[in-house]
Amino acid sequence: MEEVSPVITRQTTMWKAWVGFNASHSYGAILFGAVYGYLTLVHGAFLFQSTFLLVLGLLMLVAYADLARRYWFRIPLLGILLATFLYALGLALVTL
Repeated sequence: MEEVSPVITRQTTMWKAWVGFNASHSYGAILFGAVYGYLTLVHGAFLFQSTFLLVLGLLMLVAYADLARRYWFRIPLLGILLATFLYALGLALVTL
C-alpha cells in the first residue's frame, strides 16, 4: 500500500490515503466525545433540553456502530455498542 498510487492522483500512496482516512474518522469520534462530554459537564441543562442535540448524538452513535459492524474489527464494535447503550440508557433516564 505504501508504493501504489490511487487512480485519483499520483501525489499520494494508498498507505497515505489509508492513514488519512483512519485518522479523520478517529478525529470525528474524538470530537463527538469531547463536544458531548463538555456539554454534559458544563452545559448539561442546555444539552438535556435540546431534543435536536440528543437525537443527533444517538444517530451519530448508531452510525458509528453500523460502520464498526460493517468494516471494523470486534473491539471497536463492542466499545461503540457499549457507548450507544449507555447513551440510550441516559436518554431514557433523563426523559422519565
